[in-house]
Amino acid sequence: MTSAPDFDAVLAFDATDLTAAIRHGDLTAVAATEAYLRRIERLNPSLHAVITVNPQAATDAADLDRLPAELRGSLHGVPMLIKDNIDVAGLPTTAGSVLMARHVPQHDAPVVARLRAAGAVILGKANLTEWANFMTLGMANGYSSHGGQTVNPWRAGLDTGGSSSGSGVGVAARLCAAAIGTETSGSIVSPAHQNGVVGLKPSMGLVPRTGVVPISASQDTAGPITRSVRDAALLLDVIQGPDDRDPATLAAPTLEALPATLTGTVVGVIRDEPHVSPADQTALDAAVTALEAAGATVQDVTFPTRTELGTAGWMLDVLVYEFQRDLNAYLSGVTDGPRSLQAVIEGNDAAADTALRYGQTLLHAAQGTRGDGSEAHYHRSRARDLDLSRDRGFDPLFASGVHMLLFPGIHGCPLAAKAGYPSLALPTPPLDGTPGGVLLVCPAGTDHALLTLGAQLSDQLGGVTLPDV
Repeated sequence: MTSAPDFDAVLAFDATDLTAAIRHGDLTAVAATEAYLRRIERLNPSLHAVITVNPQAATDAADLDRLPAELRGSLHGVPMLIKDNIDVAGLPTTAGSVLMARHVPQHDAPVVARLRAAGAVILGKANLTEWANFMTLGMANGYSSHGGQTVNPWRAGLDTGGSSSGSGVGVAARLCAAAIGTETSGSIVSPAHQNGVVGLKPSMGLVPRTGVVPISASQDTAGPITRSVRDAALLLDVIQGPDDRDPATLAAPTLEALPATLTGTVVGVIRDEPHVSPADQTALDAAVTALEAAGATVQDVTFPTRTELGTAGWMLDVLVYEFQRDLNAYLSGVTDGPRSLQAVIEGNDAAADTALRYGQTLLHAAQGTRGDGSEAHYHRSRARDLDLSRDRGFDPLFASGVHMLLFPGIHGCPLAAKAGYPSLALPTPPLDGTPGGVLLVCPAGTDHALLTLGAQLSDQLGGVTLPDV
Protein backbone atom coordinates (compact mmCIF):
# COMPACT_ATOMS: atom_id res chain seq x y z
CA MET A 1 0.00 0.00 0.00
CA THR A 2 1.26 3.46 -0.80
CA SER A 3 -0.44 5.25 2.10
CA ALA A 4 -0.90 4.52 5.78
CA PRO A 5 -3.94 2.33 6.43
CA ASP A 6 -7.08 3.81 7.95
CA PHE A 7 -7.26 1.79 11.16
CA ASP A 8 -10.93 2.66 11.74
CA ALA A 9 -11.73 1.31 8.28
CA VAL A 10 -9.78 -1.88 9.05
CA LEU A 11 -11.74 -2.39 12.27
CA ALA A 12 -15.03 -1.97 10.41
CA PHE A 13 -14.46 -5.14 8.34
CA ASP A 14 -15.89 -8.42 9.53
CA ALA A 15 -13.56 -11.40 9.12
CA THR A 16 -14.95 -12.35 5.70
CA ASP A 17 -14.42 -8.89 4.20
CA LEU A 18 -11.09 -8.43 5.97
CA THR A 19 -9.47 -11.56 4.58
CA ALA A 20 -10.86 -10.77 1.11
CA ALA A 21 -9.29 -7.30 1.24
CA ILE A 22 -5.93 -8.74 2.30
CA ARG A 23 -5.97 -11.48 -0.33
CA HIS A 24 -6.83 -8.91 -3.01
CA GLY A 25 -3.94 -6.67 -1.98
CA ASP A 26 -6.06 -3.78 -0.68
CA LEU A 27 -4.68 -4.29 2.82
CA THR A 28 -1.85 -6.19 4.49
CA ALA A 29 -2.00 -8.69 7.32
CA VAL A 30 0.51 -6.52 9.17
CA ALA A 31 -1.73 -3.46 8.93
CA ALA A 32 -4.76 -5.41 10.12
CA THR A 33 -2.83 -6.91 13.01
CA GLU A 34 -1.37 -3.55 14.00
CA ALA A 35 -4.85 -2.01 14.04
CA TYR A 36 -6.11 -4.61 16.49
CA LEU A 37 -2.98 -4.58 18.65
CA ARG A 38 -3.31 -0.82 19.01
CA ARG A 39 -6.94 -1.14 19.95
CA ILE A 40 -6.16 -3.83 22.53
CA GLU A 41 -3.48 -1.56 24.00
CA ARG A 42 -5.97 1.31 24.25
CA LEU A 43 -9.12 -0.46 25.45
CA ASN A 44 -8.06 -3.64 27.25
CA PRO A 45 -6.88 -1.89 30.44
CA SER A 46 -10.53 -1.03 31.08
CA LEU A 47 -12.23 -4.07 29.49
CA HIS A 48 -9.91 -6.88 30.72
CA ALA A 49 -10.95 -9.03 27.77
CA VAL A 50 -7.43 -10.11 26.74
CA ILE A 51 -5.43 -12.06 29.29
CA THR A 52 -2.24 -12.48 27.18
CA VAL A 53 -1.07 -10.66 24.04
CA ASN A 54 0.92 -12.76 21.58
CA PRO A 55 4.35 -11.10 21.13
CA GLN A 56 4.72 -12.96 17.81
CA ALA A 57 1.51 -11.63 16.28
CA ALA A 58 3.13 -8.92 14.13
CA THR A 59 5.87 -11.32 12.99
CA ASP A 60 3.29 -13.95 12.09
CA ALA A 61 1.37 -11.35 10.08
CA ALA A 62 4.51 -10.32 8.22
CA ASP A 63 5.17 -13.96 7.33
CA LEU A 64 1.65 -14.22 5.92
CA ASP A 65 2.18 -11.12 3.78
CA ARG A 66 5.10 -12.88 2.12
CA LEU A 67 3.06 -15.91 1.12
CA PRO A 68 2.24 -16.21 -2.59
CA ALA A 69 -1.41 -15.89 -3.50
CA GLU A 70 -1.85 -19.60 -4.18
CA LEU A 71 -0.87 -20.47 -0.59
CA ARG A 72 -3.19 -18.01 1.13
CA GLY A 73 -5.96 -19.69 3.12
CA SER A 74 -9.56 -18.83 3.80
CA LEU A 75 -8.68 -16.88 6.97
CA HIS A 76 -5.57 -15.22 5.56
CA GLY A 77 -4.57 -12.33 7.81
CA VAL A 78 -7.61 -12.47 10.13
CA PRO A 79 -6.57 -11.37 13.67
CA MET A 80 -8.21 -13.61 16.28
CA LEU A 81 -8.42 -14.16 20.02
CA ILE A 82 -8.47 -17.65 21.54
CA LYS A 83 -10.17 -18.40 24.84
CA ASP A 84 -7.55 -19.04 27.50
CA ASN A 85 -8.55 -22.63 28.12
CA ILE A 86 -7.37 -23.64 24.62
CA ASP A 87 -3.71 -24.45 23.98
CA VAL A 88 -1.71 -22.06 21.81
CA ALA A 89 1.94 -23.08 21.49
CA GLY A 90 4.23 -20.64 23.29
CA LEU A 91 1.46 -18.80 25.16
CA PRO A 92 0.20 -19.66 28.66
CA THR A 93 -3.01 -21.66 28.97
CA THR A 94 -4.30 -20.61 32.37
CA ALA A 95 -8.07 -21.26 32.40
CA GLY A 96 -8.05 -17.94 34.25
CA SER A 97 -6.32 -19.41 37.31
CA VAL A 98 -3.27 -17.79 38.93
CA LEU A 99 -2.08 -21.34 39.60
CA MET A 100 -1.71 -21.98 35.86
CA ALA A 101 0.18 -18.79 34.97
CA ARG A 102 3.39 -20.67 34.11
CA HIS A 103 1.76 -23.45 32.08
CA VAL A 104 2.96 -22.88 28.50
CA PRO A 105 1.98 -25.68 26.08
CA GLN A 106 4.44 -26.67 23.38
CA HIS A 107 1.77 -27.57 20.84
CA ASP A 108 -1.32 -25.93 19.41
CA ALA A 109 -4.70 -27.50 20.04
CA PRO A 110 -6.04 -28.89 16.72
CA VAL A 111 -8.54 -26.03 16.56
CA VAL A 112 -5.70 -23.49 16.75
CA ALA A 113 -3.49 -25.42 14.33
CA ARG A 114 -6.32 -25.41 11.78
CA LEU A 115 -6.86 -21.67 12.23
CA ARG A 116 -3.15 -21.00 11.69
CA ALA A 117 -3.08 -23.25 8.62
CA ALA A 118 -5.95 -21.22 7.19
CA GLY A 119 -3.97 -18.00 7.73
CA ALA A 120 -5.39 -16.62 10.98
CA VAL A 121 -3.16 -14.41 13.14
CA ILE A 122 -3.39 -15.29 16.83
CA LEU A 123 -3.47 -11.95 18.67
CA GLY A 124 -3.54 -13.54 22.10
CA LYS A 125 -5.67 -15.29 24.69
CA ALA A 126 -9.09 -14.12 25.86
CA ASN A 127 -10.10 -13.85 29.49
CA LEU A 128 -12.81 -16.18 30.79
CA THR A 129 -14.78 -17.05 33.87
CA GLU A 130 -12.21 -19.06 35.83
CA TRP A 131 -12.09 -22.80 35.06
CA ALA A 132 -14.81 -22.11 32.47
CA ASN A 133 -17.24 -21.23 35.28
CA PHE A 134 -16.99 -24.62 36.93
CA MET A 135 -15.09 -23.50 40.01
CA THR A 136 -17.87 -22.43 42.34
CA LEU A 137 -21.45 -21.22 42.57
CA GLY A 138 -22.04 -17.48 42.49
CA MET A 139 -18.87 -16.43 40.67
CA ALA A 140 -19.37 -13.31 38.55
CA ASN A 141 -19.42 -13.97 34.82
CA GLY A 142 -16.14 -12.88 33.28
CA TYR A 143 -14.09 -13.00 36.48
CA SER A 144 -10.83 -14.90 36.81
CA SER A 145 -8.12 -14.63 39.44
CA HIS A 146 -5.49 -14.30 36.71
CA GLY A 147 -7.32 -11.95 34.33
CA GLY A 148 -9.58 -9.92 36.59
CA GLN A 149 -13.15 -8.87 35.79
CA THR A 150 -14.11 -8.59 32.12
CA VAL A 151 -16.29 -5.55 31.40
CA ASN A 152 -19.17 -5.35 28.93
CA PRO A 153 -18.32 -2.73 26.25
CA TRP A 154 -21.95 -1.69 25.89
CA ARG A 155 -22.10 -0.34 29.43
CA ALA A 156 -20.20 -0.98 32.66
CA GLY A 157 -22.28 -3.12 34.97
CA LEU A 158 -23.98 -5.16 32.25
CA ASP A 159 -23.43 -8.90 32.43
CA THR A 160 -20.65 -10.09 30.13
CA GLY A 161 -22.02 -13.61 29.93
CA GLY A 162 -19.87 -16.60 30.71
CA SER A 163 -17.65 -18.37 30.46
CA SER A 164 -16.20 -17.22 27.10
CA SER A 165 -16.53 -13.65 28.34
CA GLY A 166 -13.32 -12.27 26.89
CA SER A 167 -14.11 -13.80 23.51
CA GLY A 168 -17.53 -12.15 23.43
CA VAL A 169 -16.27 -8.79 24.69
CA GLY A 170 -13.28 -8.94 22.33
CA VAL A 171 -15.49 -9.36 19.27
CA ALA A 172 -18.04 -6.74 20.35
CA ALA A 173 -15.36 -4.16 21.25
CA ARG A 174 -13.44 -4.87 18.04
CA LEU A 175 -10.34 -6.12 19.85
CA CYS A 176 -10.24 -8.90 17.25
CA ALA A 177 -11.94 -9.74 13.98
CA ALA A 178 -13.27 -13.00 15.43
CA ALA A 179 -12.72 -15.28 18.42
CA ILE A 180 -12.97 -18.87 19.55
CA GLY A 181 -14.81 -19.81 22.73
CA THR A 182 -15.82 -23.06 24.38
CA GLU A 183 -19.15 -24.23 25.72
CA THR A 184 -20.36 -26.89 28.09
CA SER A 185 -23.74 -25.29 28.72
CA GLY A 186 -24.19 -21.73 27.48
CA SER A 187 -20.57 -20.59 27.54
CA ILE A 188 -20.50 -19.53 23.86
CA VAL A 189 -24.07 -18.40 23.36
CA SER A 190 -24.27 -16.53 26.67
CA PRO A 191 -21.36 -14.09 26.09
CA ALA A 192 -22.41 -13.71 22.45
CA HIS A 193 -25.92 -12.78 23.58
CA GLN A 194 -24.81 -10.43 26.37
CA ASN A 195 -22.41 -8.59 24.04
CA GLY A 196 -24.69 -8.43 21.00
CA VAL A 197 -22.66 -10.64 18.66
CA VAL A 198 -23.02 -14.08 17.03
CA GLY A 199 -22.10 -17.31 18.79
CA LEU A 200 -22.32 -20.88 17.50
CA LYS A 201 -22.24 -23.94 19.74
CA PRO A 202 -21.59 -26.70 17.19
CA SER A 203 -23.01 -30.20 17.22
CA MET A 204 -21.21 -32.42 19.70
CA GLY A 205 -18.26 -34.08 17.99
CA LEU A 206 -18.03 -31.70 15.05
CA VAL A 207 -15.05 -29.77 16.49
CA PRO A 208 -12.14 -31.45 18.34
CA ARG A 209 -11.50 -30.77 22.03
CA THR A 210 -7.90 -32.02 22.20
CA GLY A 211 -5.76 -29.37 23.90
CA VAL A 212 -8.73 -27.75 25.61
CA VAL A 213 -9.01 -27.57 29.41
CA PRO A 214 -12.17 -29.65 29.93
CA ILE A 215 -15.27 -29.83 32.08
CA SER A 216 -17.29 -32.63 30.54
CA ALA A 217 -16.54 -35.02 27.70
CA SER A 218 -20.29 -35.42 27.24
CA GLN A 219 -20.92 -31.73 26.51
CA ASP A 220 -17.72 -29.73 25.84
CA THR A 221 -17.13 -28.15 22.45
CA ALA A 222 -15.25 -25.22 20.97
CA GLY A 223 -16.93 -22.82 18.57
CA PRO A 224 -16.81 -19.38 16.94
CA ILE A 225 -17.90 -16.00 18.30
CA THR A 226 -18.12 -13.46 15.49
CA ARG A 227 -19.70 -10.23 14.30
CA SER A 228 -21.66 -11.89 11.46
CA VAL A 229 -23.20 -15.28 10.80
CA ARG A 230 -21.17 -15.68 7.63
CA ASP A 231 -18.01 -15.28 9.73
CA ALA A 232 -19.19 -18.09 12.01
CA ALA A 233 -19.69 -20.29 8.95
CA LEU A 234 -16.22 -19.36 7.66
CA LEU A 235 -14.60 -20.33 10.96
CA LEU A 236 -16.61 -23.53 11.34
CA ASP A 237 -15.44 -24.69 7.92
CA VAL A 238 -11.87 -24.36 9.17
CA ILE A 239 -12.06 -25.86 12.65
CA GLN A 240 -14.45 -28.79 12.10
CA GLY A 241 -13.36 -32.32 11.34
CA PRO A 242 -12.13 -35.49 12.99
CA ASP A 243 -9.19 -35.74 15.36
CA ASP A 244 -7.76 -39.14 16.25
CA ARG A 245 -7.23 -38.01 19.86
CA ASP A 246 -10.89 -37.03 20.37
CA PRO A 247 -13.18 -40.05 19.99
CA ALA A 248 -16.28 -37.84 19.86
CA THR A 249 -15.16 -36.44 16.51
CA LEU A 250 -14.86 -39.95 15.08
CA ALA A 251 -18.54 -40.53 15.85
CA ALA A 252 -19.79 -37.10 14.78
CA PRO A 253 -23.32 -36.97 13.36
CA THR A 254 -23.74 -37.20 9.62
CA LEU A 255 -24.45 -33.76 8.20
CA GLU A 256 -28.11 -33.48 7.31
CA ALA A 257 -30.03 -31.16 5.03
CA LEU A 258 -32.53 -28.49 5.99
CA PRO A 259 -34.33 -26.05 3.70
CA ALA A 260 -31.84 -23.71 2.02
CA THR A 261 -33.99 -20.62 2.54
CA LEU A 262 -36.33 -19.36 5.23
CA THR A 263 -39.15 -19.48 2.69
CA GLY A 264 -40.99 -22.66 3.57
CA THR A 265 -38.90 -23.38 6.66
CA VAL A 266 -41.03 -24.41 9.63
CA VAL A 267 -39.91 -22.62 12.78
CA GLY A 268 -41.24 -23.68 16.15
CA VAL A 269 -41.41 -20.76 18.58
CA ILE A 270 -41.00 -21.52 22.28
CA ARG A 271 -42.97 -18.85 24.12
CA ASP A 272 -43.61 -20.52 27.46
CA GLU A 273 -40.09 -20.63 28.89
CA PRO A 274 -40.02 -19.54 32.55
CA HIS A 275 -38.58 -16.19 33.61
CA VAL A 276 -38.54 -14.56 30.17
CA SER A 277 -37.62 -10.90 30.58
CA PRO A 278 -39.45 -8.10 28.73
CA ALA A 279 -36.27 -7.52 26.68
CA ASP A 280 -36.11 -11.18 25.67
CA GLN A 281 -39.79 -11.07 24.75
CA THR A 282 -39.20 -8.02 22.57
CA ALA A 283 -36.30 -9.79 20.84
CA LEU A 284 -38.45 -12.87 20.25
CA ASP A 285 -41.24 -10.77 18.75
CA ALA A 286 -38.77 -9.02 16.43
CA ALA A 287 -37.39 -12.37 15.25
CA VAL A 288 -40.87 -13.80 14.62
CA THR A 289 -41.82 -10.74 12.55
CA ALA A 290 -38.61 -11.07 10.53
CA LEU A 291 -39.17 -14.79 9.97
CA GLU A 292 -42.69 -14.23 8.73
CA ALA A 293 -41.50 -11.44 6.41
CA ALA A 294 -38.93 -13.89 4.96
CA GLY A 295 -41.61 -16.48 4.20
CA ALA A 296 -41.01 -18.91 7.07
CA THR A 297 -43.90 -20.85 8.54
CA VAL A 298 -44.01 -19.91 12.22
CA GLN A 299 -45.92 -21.95 14.77
CA ASP A 300 -46.00 -21.81 18.55
CA VAL A 301 -44.85 -25.02 20.23
CA THR A 302 -44.17 -26.18 23.77
CA PHE A 303 -41.05 -28.11 24.66
CA PRO A 304 -42.46 -31.59 25.35
CA THR A 305 -40.69 -32.15 28.68
CA ARG A 306 -41.12 -28.62 30.01
CA THR A 307 -43.36 -29.76 32.89
CA GLU A 308 -40.83 -32.36 34.03
CA LEU A 309 -37.99 -29.86 33.77
CA GLY A 310 -39.87 -27.40 35.95
CA THR A 311 -38.50 -23.94 36.63
CA ALA A 312 -35.40 -24.83 38.65
CA GLY A 313 -33.19 -25.51 35.63
CA TRP A 314 -30.79 -28.38 35.10
CA MET A 315 -28.95 -30.35 37.72
CA LEU A 316 -25.15 -30.30 37.41
CA ASP A 317 -24.70 -33.96 38.31
CA VAL A 318 -23.18 -35.11 35.00
CA LEU A 319 -20.66 -32.27 34.95
CA VAL A 320 -19.67 -32.84 38.57
CA TYR A 321 -19.06 -36.53 37.93
CA GLU A 322 -17.05 -35.99 34.73
CA PHE A 323 -14.99 -32.96 35.74
CA GLN A 324 -12.39 -34.67 37.96
CA ARG A 325 -11.72 -37.42 35.43
CA ASP A 326 -11.45 -35.09 32.44
CA LEU A 327 -9.52 -32.29 34.17
CA ASN A 328 -7.01 -34.74 35.65
CA ALA A 329 -6.36 -36.09 32.15
CA TYR A 330 -5.47 -32.59 30.92
CA LEU A 331 -3.48 -31.57 33.99
CA SER A 332 -1.36 -34.73 33.81
CA GLY A 333 0.46 -33.04 30.92
CA VAL A 334 1.18 -29.81 32.81
CA THR A 335 4.86 -29.43 33.70
CA ASP A 336 4.77 -26.14 35.61
CA GLY A 337 1.55 -25.96 37.60
CA PRO A 338 -1.01 -28.19 39.32
CA ARG A 339 -1.20 -31.70 37.91
CA SER A 340 -4.52 -32.78 39.38
CA LEU A 341 -7.82 -31.35 40.60
CA GLN A 342 -6.71 -32.04 44.17
CA ALA A 343 -3.56 -29.99 43.55
CA VAL A 344 -5.72 -27.15 42.22
CA ILE A 345 -7.85 -27.18 45.37
CA GLU A 346 -4.77 -27.21 47.61
CA GLY A 347 -3.09 -24.49 45.57
CA ASN A 348 -6.18 -22.29 45.81
CA ASP A 349 -6.28 -22.77 49.57
CA ALA A 350 -2.60 -21.82 49.84
CA ALA A 351 -3.17 -18.64 47.78
CA ALA A 352 -6.64 -17.89 49.07
CA ASP A 353 -6.22 -14.11 49.12
CA THR A 354 -5.83 -14.02 45.33
CA ALA A 355 -7.30 -17.34 44.21
CA LEU A 356 -10.49 -17.72 46.22
CA ARG A 357 -12.50 -14.55 45.87
CA TYR A 358 -15.63 -16.63 45.25
CA GLY A 359 -14.66 -20.01 46.72
CA GLN A 360 -14.35 -23.42 45.06
CA THR A 361 -17.47 -25.37 45.95
CA LEU A 362 -17.76 -27.11 42.57
CA LEU A 363 -14.12 -28.16 42.66
CA HIS A 364 -14.71 -29.80 46.03
CA ALA A 365 -17.89 -31.47 44.75
CA ALA A 366 -16.06 -32.92 41.76
CA GLN A 367 -13.14 -34.08 43.88
CA GLY A 368 -15.63 -35.89 46.11
CA THR A 369 -16.61 -38.25 43.28
CA ARG A 370 -14.75 -41.45 42.43
CA GLY A 371 -13.31 -39.72 39.38
CA ASP A 372 -13.88 -42.65 37.05
CA GLY A 373 -17.55 -42.29 36.14
CA SER A 374 -18.43 -45.56 37.83
CA GLU A 375 -21.23 -44.21 40.04
CA ALA A 376 -24.69 -45.51 39.18
CA HIS A 377 -26.16 -42.09 39.90
CA TYR A 378 -23.92 -40.58 37.22
CA HIS A 379 -25.24 -42.98 34.58
CA ARG A 380 -28.85 -42.38 35.66
CA SER A 381 -28.29 -38.62 35.48
CA ARG A 382 -26.78 -38.79 32.00
CA ALA A 383 -29.63 -41.00 30.79
CA ARG A 384 -32.15 -38.54 32.28
CA ASP A 385 -30.48 -35.59 30.57
CA LEU A 386 -30.61 -37.28 27.18
CA ASP A 387 -34.18 -38.46 27.70
CA LEU A 388 -35.53 -35.03 28.68
CA SER A 389 -33.52 -32.97 26.22
CA ARG A 390 -33.20 -35.19 23.17
CA ASP A 391 -35.31 -38.35 23.13
CA ARG A 392 -38.55 -36.86 24.47
CA GLY A 393 -37.58 -33.22 23.92
CA PHE A 394 -36.13 -32.00 20.65
CA ASP A 395 -36.56 -35.16 18.64
CA PRO A 396 -40.41 -35.33 18.73
CA LEU A 397 -40.57 -31.67 17.68
CA PHE A 398 -38.18 -32.19 14.78
CA ALA A 399 -39.98 -35.41 13.80
CA SER A 400 -43.26 -33.49 13.65
CA GLY A 401 -41.98 -31.37 10.76
CA VAL A 402 -40.40 -28.47 12.66
CA HIS A 403 -37.04 -27.65 11.05
CA MET A 404 -35.75 -25.16 13.61
CA LEU A 405 -36.66 -23.96 17.10
CA LEU A 406 -36.61 -20.34 18.25
CA PHE A 407 -36.10 -19.48 21.91
CA PRO A 408 -36.21 -16.05 23.59
CA GLY A 409 -32.80 -14.79 24.74
CA ILE A 410 -30.68 -17.86 25.25
CA HIS A 411 -33.41 -19.89 26.93
CA GLY A 412 -33.01 -23.42 25.69
CA CYS A 413 -29.22 -23.44 25.65
CA PRO A 414 -28.95 -26.08 28.42
CA LEU A 415 -31.34 -28.26 26.43
CA ALA A 416 -29.21 -28.04 23.29
CA ALA A 417 -26.04 -28.60 25.31
CA LYS A 418 -27.36 -31.75 26.98
CA ALA A 419 -28.66 -33.11 23.67
CA GLY A 420 -25.46 -32.24 21.78
CA TYR A 421 -27.43 -30.24 19.18
CA PRO A 422 -26.18 -27.05 17.50
CA SER A 423 -27.41 -23.69 18.78
CA LEU A 424 -26.90 -20.20 17.39
CA ALA A 425 -27.10 -17.00 19.45
CA LEU A 426 -28.35 -14.32 17.08
CA PRO A 427 -28.52 -10.64 18.06
CA THR A 428 -31.61 -8.53 17.44
CA PRO A 429 -31.56 -4.72 17.26
CA PRO A 430 -30.43 -3.19 20.60
CA LEU A 431 -33.16 -1.91 22.90
CA ASP A 432 -32.37 1.28 24.82
CA GLY A 433 -28.67 0.80 24.17
CA THR A 434 -28.64 -2.78 25.46
CA PRO A 435 -28.01 -5.81 23.25
CA GLY A 436 -30.61 -8.53 22.92
CA GLY A 437 -31.23 -11.61 20.85
CA VAL A 438 -32.66 -15.06 20.32
CA LEU A 439 -31.43 -18.65 20.18
CA LEU A 440 -31.92 -20.97 17.20
CA VAL A 441 -31.60 -24.74 17.63
CA CYS A 442 -31.57 -27.41 14.90
CA PRO A 443 -30.97 -31.19 14.83
CA ALA A 444 -27.48 -32.64 15.24
CA GLY A 445 -25.37 -32.36 12.12
CA THR A 446 -27.31 -29.47 10.60
CA ASP A 447 -24.83 -26.80 11.65
CA HIS A 448 -24.21 -25.37 8.20
CA ALA A 449 -27.91 -25.27 7.38
CA LEU A 450 -28.52 -23.58 10.73
CA LEU A 451 -25.95 -20.94 9.80
CA THR A 452 -27.47 -20.47 6.34
CA LEU A 453 -30.92 -19.87 7.81
CA GLY A 454 -29.47 -17.79 10.64
CA ALA A 455 -27.68 -15.53 8.16
CA GLN A 456 -30.95 -14.89 6.33
CA LEU A 457 -32.72 -14.08 9.58
CA SER A 458 -29.87 -11.79 10.62
CA ASP A 459 -30.17 -9.91 7.32
CA GLN A 460 -33.89 -9.47 7.93
CA LEU A 461 -33.12 -8.09 11.39
CA GLY A 462 -30.56 -5.62 10.03
CA GLY A 463 -27.36 -7.43 10.94
CA VAL A 464 -25.15 -6.98 13.99
CA THR A 465 -24.86 -3.63 15.77
CA LEU A 466 -21.62 -3.12 17.72
CA PRO A 467 -21.18 -0.81 20.72
CA ASP A 468 -19.62 2.62 20.26
CA VAL A 469 -16.34 2.23 22.14
